[in-house]
Amino acid sequence: MFTTNCINTLRKTLVLVIGLFISFTAFGYFFGDEPKFRVYQASNTFTAIESKEISKTEVRNRLKQKALQAKQYVNDRGYDGTYCFLLDMRLPSGKNRFFVYNLEDDSVEMAGLVSHGRGSQNGSDELVFSNTPNSLCTSLGKYKLGKSYQGMFGLSYKLYGLDKTNSKAFERNVVLHSYTGVPKQEVYPATISVSEGCPVIAPDFLTQVKMYMDASDAPILLWIYY
Repeated sequence: MFTTNCINTLRKTLVLVIGLFISFTAFGYFFGDEPKFRVYQASNTFTAIESKEISKTEVRNRLKQKALQAKQYVNDRGYDGTYCFLLDMRLPSGKNRFFVYNLEDDSVEMAGLVSHGRGSQNGSDELVFSNTPNSLCTSLGKYKLGKSYQGMFGLSYKLYGLDKTNSKAFERNVVLHSYTGVPKQEVYPATISVSEGCPVIAPDFLTQVKMYMDASDAPILLWIYY
């Protein structure tokens, strides 16, 4: 009888120890690892408000500031030193926000409309930028324009993300292409169609942009910023 009681006591003790171990492990999983997960998510997502009122002077100043940074970047890395493409996502989608910028003359040669990712559609004015696969969001950052190919929407250009904020662009199949639903001219205060994360422009505008890429022996920098 005494031996049986000892065995039962040992069994209860063992069950208690195992239960405490499982509880401690679960606590460590949910309360120890979760903050790391949240930090990772935050580093891949950026939420901003789409501006409704932004002066031409502010747009020009922002362009000049980005162009100055772009000029240093392309000179150090062997990119085309004459032109770059600057996309200002602080402007509403119904206004021209894709700029063909002449780095040598410090001037805008062309401008057109460009769509942002439909991952931002949440019933508000918020724009959501993300590097996360399947987010359907635009990714902020610098891109290298790659080779052209014929895709679902015709002529398209591969994009290679150069920053931490857009490093998965190629994996996400984010490319520069055109779509007939994007108007040729500004339609603000109306908005334009959204994409699945690609910078999408009007077919006629892509034809014009293509001339700059065809004339360059070096890759052209495309920079999406807010």
